[in-house]
Amino acid sequence: MKKSAHALGKSGEETALEYLKNKNYRIIKRNYRFLRGEIDIIAYDKNTLVFIEVKTRRSKVFGLPEESVTPRKQNQIRKIAQGFLAKNDLKNIVCRFDVLSLSCCEKDGYKIKHIQNAF
Repeated sequence: MKKSAHALGKSGEETALEYLKNKNYRIIKRNYRFLRGEIDIIAYDKNTLVFIEVKTRRSKVFGLPEESVTPRKQNQIRKIAQGFLAKNDLKNIVCRFDVLSLSCCEKDGYKIKHIQNAF
């Protein structure tokens, strides 16, 4: 049975979390909401605070998952990240923005493409 778009997204995020944990990222927040937007995952990669957008696609009909992180979406993520930094009084901290692109493979698996410093 085909997963709904919501279920596919949640499954992709769970897979992304496991991937990041296996890469020794320290997850500090999931689905951080600020204003009208959300950042999927906020984590530390050593001493760098990373804001991570997770995109999951069932097929390439609408393009690669990472292609949906448009300049408009990037600006929204930047604003949310600024809100997170201000709310948590984090100054002079090294940050970056990553995209985790997940494409469905056979038998419910995913092909993961991790784009560091995506924007």
